[in-house]
Amino acid sequence: MPDPQSRLCGPRRIVCLTEEPTEVLYALGEQDRIVGISGFTVRPPRARREKPKVSAFTSAKIDEILKLEPDFVVGFSDIQADIAAELVRRGVEVWISNHRSVAGIIDYVRRLGALVGAGGRADAWADELQRGLDDIAAEAARLPRRPRVYFEEWDEPPITGIRWVAELVRIAGGDDVFPELAAESLAKQRILADPLEVARRAPDIILGSWCGKKFRPEKVAARPGWDAIPAVRDGELHEVKSPIILQPGPAALTDGVGEIARIIRDWSQKARLP
Repeated sequence: MPDPQSRLCGPRRIVCLTEEPTEVLYALGEQDRIVGISGFTVRPPRARREKPKVSAFTSAKIDEILKLEPDFVVGFSDIQADIAAELVRRGVEVWISNHRSVAGIIDYVRRLGALVGAGGRADAWADELQRGLDDIAAEAARLPRRPRVYFEEWDEPPITGIRWVAELVRIAGGDDVFPELAAESLAKQRILADPLEVARRAPDIILGSWCGKKFRPEKVAARPGWDAIPAVRDGELHEVKSPIILQPGPAALTDGVGEIARIIRDWSQKARLP
């Protein structure tokens, strides 16, 4: 249950421009502070029923947000810079986080919790999230072999996975085949100039999460020159739903990494068969 004292601390009317602050605040029992959410929010499901939807990702209904009289707006990344700037010009306090790593997500939970007077509960939950990752890493360490993994977050053009995704693949027991691109924060910097580079790096598993549209493994398998990729040859093309992996929030550290770990475990069992 929320600490009654937390009601005296921090902002009381919060608009969340992305899903992760909504998920965090609900988990901490501070959902009554939320007055508006992103239209892309799916976690928790009740948020879509309870809160007005006032933004997409790159756009927002500024006038609708202002009607909600927020005293704090939370967004994510440079992609929402224009939204943030307009709200600031209109007198609203805005926090744009820009975390891109697993450690950054855990720290985000702590910071957002502290901002609403729920620092103790946020710290406890962040510690729990870290323990969950540690347990997955310990199990992954017992795998006989680590698969090479290609993660694709968009198909036209092909865009490789962002840093926290590559880190979660590693925690789950695999090795991202484009570690140098994972370090790039912007999607345009992770576009593959030559899709055949995937074939040259020969991933054992291909994971697709096409940012809001269904992953089509048959389309991936039909790409010119990809038929010899181990993952294509062995049918190891899997979708990881974007809401559980492409949001830099708790979902990625729980359901997202859990799904990746399951796929890698299944691959490992098949790889050991004669």
